[in-house]
Amino acid sequence: MLCAEICPIIKNNMDMNTYKKVSAKVLSVMILFMLTVNLIQAQEFNLTNGESTLTILGTSSLHDWHIDAENQSGKISFKNVEASQIEKIAIDIVAESLKSGKSSMDKNTYKALKTNDHKNISFQLAEVKNVISKGNGAFAVTATGYLTIAGTKKLIPLDFAVNITKSSVKLTGEKKIKMTDFNIEPPKALMGTITTGNDITIKFSTVFK
Repeated sequence: MLCAEICPIIKNNMDMNTYKKVSAKVLSVMILFMLTVNLIQAQEFNLTNGESTLTILGTSSLHDWHIDAENQSGKISFKNVEASQIEKIAIDIVAESLKSGKSSMDKNTYKALKTNDHKNISFQLAEVKNVISKGNGAFAVTATGYLTIAGTKKLIPLDFAVNITKSSVKLTGEKKIKMTDFNIEPPKALMGTITTGNDITIKFSTVFK
């Protein structure tokens, strides 16, 4: 459309041969611009909630337990997608979307996470320390990032795998943390007769498109 507006003006002020040359140059610049815009846009991907999973696993004096996140959002951006040069990762998990299948356990979880005041659990990439190519779009990444739970923000090391295709990016990994490191008191149930272990493991498979 830009050429349709500009080219007639150019045509009225020059001969046909010159007009054709200038028109070709204008068209080339427009195509290059469009390709550049598409390339820039392709460097950023949005988290696909329906294809992503995050599970928190723990123990208690009665049995092992796990809860799953049902509502996640976020973005990942790259300096260079093909080389997995990650520039930014930002992920938010709605705290009360963590579900165990047991309402009593969920209630205790939300109390421990102080969800009345802190609605989200978040992770933000701080620095990529190392990237190792495994071939065929697979990479092993060593990084650090800020994990915020129940209002407490801590810098943590995090290793994860990256798998890149033409249309998506998948991050997979797991991280062990202690609840008390985030000022969370491990939940209790049945008048304190069932106690939850302090150590938990966060497993994730996060898809961006």
